[in-house]
Amino acid sequence: MIYTVLYFIGMAAFVYGWLCMIIVLILLVAASKFLDMDKEFTFFLGVIFFCTRDLSMLAMESIDFLSSGYFAEKEETVEYIFRNAALNYVFVVVLQITLFSVMLYAVARLLKKKTMKLHIKELCHLLLIPITGILFGNIIFRLLIVVKNNLVFQLYEQFPVFLGIMPMVVALFYAGILITIVSYQKMIGLQEEKEKYFVEQQQVHAIQERMEEVEQFYHGIRQMKHEMKNHMTNIKGLVRNGSYGDIEQYIDHMDESMNVFELTTKTGNTVTDVIVNDKQKAAEKQGIQFQSEFSYPKSDGYNAYDIGVIINNLLQNALEACEKMAEGKRYIYLSGRQKKKFYVINVKNSFEGEVTFDTKTNLPLSTKGKDIALHGIGLSNVKREADKYMGDVDIRAKKNEFSVTVLLQERRKI
Repeated sequence: MIYTVLYFIGMAAFVYGWLCMIIVLILLVAASKFLDMDKEFTFFLGVIFFCTRDLSMLAMESIDFLSSGYFAEKEETVEYIFRNAALNYVFVVVLQITLFSVMLYAVARLLKKKTMKLHIKELCHLLLIPITGILFGNIIFRLLIVVKNNLVFQLYEQFPVFLGIMPMVVALFYAGILITIVSYQKMIGLQEEKEKYFVEQQQVHAIQERMEEVEQFYHGIRQMKHEMKNHMTNIKGLVRNGSYGDIEQYIDHMDESMNVFELTTKTGNTVTDVIVNDKQKAAEKQGIQFQSEFSYPKSDGYNAYDIGVIINNLLQNALEACEKMAEGKRYIYLSGRQKKKFYVINVKNSFEGEVTFDTKTNLPLSTKGKDIALHGIGLSNVKREADKYMGDVDIRAKKNEFSVTVLLQERRKI
């Protein structure tokens, strides 16, 4: 719309070519905040628009040369010449608008598939072909008709082979633009997958390290059990000496030592035991009411680390959401239950605010800062784990509660 207005203003004020394009691009970049778009991406769209316009005009020059000869054939009167020239102009303009619209539609379809956030280096890479196309088009337009010594030279009359070469060059330029966009989008997709995989691997690694700590705790418990005879001997000695106050202190010290190794919540699996207990302790430190009815599935068709990644992400997101709530309103509820060949995990937590969902992924959109972006990665990792089990993720936000339900289907062993 901005270009259309400026185009007609340019016609009235004799502003054409590069000046018109520069003005439009400056206005588009200036209006990027109003359009809720990145400046780099807005600039890229503007260049693509002008390149597509120039390519469609260049492709139509061959048609115009052929059709003008056809309409002017065997017409002698001035009236017929002007009429046929007008018909030819309308014919070429309609074809040009049609081609231009088709080309823009194809580009728009590609750009809608994936949001592109461009940096300067990426922008320069993507603009290489469009800007070359604009420069090439402007050079050819200046060579189509050349006047020298009152003589008119037409490119297509001197070199008829260009009638076929020009549309082919236009097609190659346009194909290059589409391929560049597709390649860049695939590169972005691979980077996102790599980032998600890296986060998932980091989580698994953290769980494994925590498991090693728990093994050390259990080793400590075994050592303490082994030393119980010594403890009993010490207590008997204190009894014989009548040091009853020291006995009480000694037993209290033993209780404190035992509590260090105790897991308050039992889930039926060591991996999920560690995760749930760690998150429960973190919740208690923040004054968050934590309730768990989670029991690990009895079937062997589930991997403990897969389920660990799911509940670790969900509980971490719930903890960070509760941090923003007022004290007394913070709560997290975790459940996990098996229903025949299915396993259902549900996490509910207090929540304040609004959530916008992506229509393609059905996951919440990142709208604020880096923390929300990490939440997006976490939930996408949950979705990835669910897909391994031909499952699904249901996310709901209503009133002051955020709820995520993950459905997993038991995997058959090969």
